[in-house]
Amino acid sequence: MQIRNTPAGYGWLAIVAHWLVAVAVLGLFALGFWMVDLSYYDEWYRRGPDIHRSVGILLFALVIFRLLWRLFTPSPESIPAHKRWEVLSARAAHGLLYVLIFVAMVSGYLISTADGSSISVFGWFEVPSVTGQIKGLEDTAGLVHYWSTWALVGLAALHAAGALKHHFIDRDETLRRMLVPARGDD
Repeated sequence: MQIRNTPAGYGWLAIVAHWLVAVAVLGLFALGFWMVDLSYYDEWYRRGPDIHRSVGILLFALVIFRLLWRLFTPSPESIPAHKRWEVLSARAAHGLLYVLIFVAMVSGYLISTADGSSISVFGWFEVPSVTGQIKGLEDTAGLVHYWSTWALVGLAALHAAGALKHHFIDRDETLRRMLVPARGDD
């Protein structure tokens, strides 16, 4: 199996990173959506947010790694049958997905650290606050986090719909390239 991308397809590292990010984003969204209605006496009242923050920090590291990996192994070439507007809209959507992921993660971090406390990542290590105590920051960051996550999930759904359109209607290799690693030497 090819670790790096080729002009014809993605390597296994890009594929695994893509799907880990997708699962983490959707899982964090679902957990966040569910946990806002927990009562103080619910056993998940503290555990849910702790998991949410920990996975969010690990996702941040994965997305940084993924962006760095893209510098060393460029994306495959566009499929020749794709129309110019499809190629441009896919590039714009990918760029906006990255922006929204970072806005969601940074705003989530600011919510959790606005009181000056650090974030414990599964008890493995601590991520300190860089802001110290800033009154009202958690409210502003919370609003940004709310809307950016909804926009992120909406755009991810559109992204998935586009991939399914290419697979079932256009019957091209777009989706298959993100499911099966490119062939070649490692």
